[in-house]
Amino acid sequence: MQPSPSPSTAISGPALLAQLREVVGARHVLTDEGQTRRYRKGYRAGEGQVLAVVTPGTLLEQWRVLQAAVAADRIVIMQAANTGLTGGSTPDGNDYDREVVLISTRRIAGVQLIHDGAQAVCLPGATLDALEQALAPLGREPHSVIGSSCIGASVLGGVCNNSGGALVRRGPAYTQLALYARVDADGRLSLVNHLGIALGDTPEDILTRLQNGQYTDSDIVDDPARAASDAGYGTHVSQVDADTPARFNADPSRLFEASGSAGKLCLFAVRLDTFPKEASTVLYIGSNDPADLTAVRRHFLTRLPRLPIAGEYIHRTAYDIGEQYGKDIFLVIDKLGTSRVPAMFALKSRWDAFFERFGWRGVTDRLLQCAVRLLPSHLPPRMREWRQRFEHHLLVRVSNDTLDAARAFLQQHFAHSSSGAYFECEADEGRKAFLHRFAVASAAVRYREVHRHEVEDIVPLDIALRRNDRDWVEQLPAALEGQILHKLYYGHFFCHVFHQDYIVKKGADPLAIEHAMWDLLDQRGAEYPAEHNVGHLYVAKPALAGFYRSLDPSNTLNPGIGHTSRLRGWGGGVWPEGYREPHGAES
Repeated sequence: MQPSPSPSTAISGPALLAQLREVVGARHVLTDEGQTRRYRKGYRAGEGQVLAVVTPGTLLEQWRVLQAAVAADRIVIMQAANTGLTGGSTPDGNDYDREVVLISTRRIAGVQLIHDGAQAVCLPGATLDALEQALAPLGREPHSVIGSSCIGASVLGGVCNNSGGALVRRGPAYTQLALYARVDADGRLSLVNHLGIALGDTPEDILTRLQNGQYTDSDIVDDPARAASDAGYGTHVSQVDADTPARFNADPSRLFEASGSAGKLCLFAVRLDTFPKEASTVLYIGSNDPADLTAVRRHFLTRLPRLPIAGEYIHRTAYDIGEQYGKDIFLVIDKLGTSRVPAMFALKSRWDAFFERFGWRGVTDRLLQCAVRLLPSHLPPRMREWRQRFEHHLLVRVSNDTLDAARAFLQQHFAHSSSGAYFECEADEGRKAFLHRFAVASAAVRYREVHRHEVEDIVPLDIALRRNDRDWVEQLPAALEGQILHKLYYGHFFCHVFHQDYIVKKGADPLAIEHAMWDLLDQRGAEYPAEHNVGHLYVAKPALAGFYRSLDPSNTLNPGIGHTSRLRGWGGGVWPEGYREPHGAES
């Protein structure tokens, strides 16, 4: 592929803005702080200034915007849905050495099914929800369902972040088939077609033909050396005596071009496998003894005829705060469907921006919370009963062809146990149980906004424990425990991936608490982050930082990710002065 010319002397901000307006139209180049807020501010973390937010409407416009920004020697941050939890697709602070152009791809939606739906080609703005809907008539589903798709997460964002998802058999989002642009060490931009589809020779031909779906079956190449999913994960996760985690973002075996790239490439499309949708049943397990859940995990991963479809854990505290502070998300999805959630978030962001002009933060959250408190409980009666009886909750979805074997084990295990019990969910119960689990993920943010007078901030950790770890319940030192109001534990139990949100008391130091938590996790042999990627919260391990530098040697795209250098050309090194030694730096 022919590279674009090397960058010229940087032009002025107004001159670059004029170029960008010529490419996409004035209404799609945003510079007003109120208009850009929803793009500049992360869902949980990350916020900074930008020269502009540009929202191209086609792949060719995306390429031309990228060309202009790179030629003008500006930083480029790519963003799809802005649903990440570690601030990885927004600027972080204002100490970059160049102005930032943020390219939002939300307008470039598109899902193209190939091989009778066995694979999908997804454009930058394609959401998991849209992919799920496109596949539903074919009886198939994407790599991830319901999890991050609740809040409109993009398909390409999941691949960039090696997002794990909730489904036990499928592993992290992964592909070796992608169409992307990269910037070399000399600042030259080139388009790389590793999509496995013949689309022409020039960027203009390739991007226009792909956008319009102008290719036939004969243009599609199936190279057995390039995978469109992580086919070996089922075997990997079932090795319950292995002394290493099942999946984590810095795992070199799952870093490949677009996969795990975290914005260090500019993606135009990915090609992914899809999967048959199976008839299934949800088993709801409660216990006051963590060993019960460990026994279920080990048996279900090694002794069932087939692996479970999903296994989600909720601690009682997370259950309670999720029930109260994730209620509106639950109800919107339950009554209106996941497709309405992105619009709801966009509307909320506009109202937040309006109130913040007057210094009133969290007004919309408090108003929404007051409204949902007036509504009756939204959770099924048997779930509420199990919440009263048990501290630990495990939701397991099994395919119906393994239901008898799963039921037989649970009946035998709990027949002589006073610590736990289970029930088989009706279809609506099972759906609501899993929906509640994913509503929990937004609850800490709502709690913080409503209780600003007593909450300093949230410390969100995303960790992967060793596959053989039986002591998975965290015990914090008293000094740390005393600084925390609430601990929300939930996660993908069979993969031993946990999300741990700590709501920190007013006056405590969240950064110091986070670093203390990292030290404790290092002692436990855990890896972190497990699936949300480093963003601007975690320090990238050496292998991961080296991968980023190999993708983007000029440090033009998303600089500073994982606490790496923000300087042009990496400033002579990966990490800036004063960085914290990455955990596990010896690996």
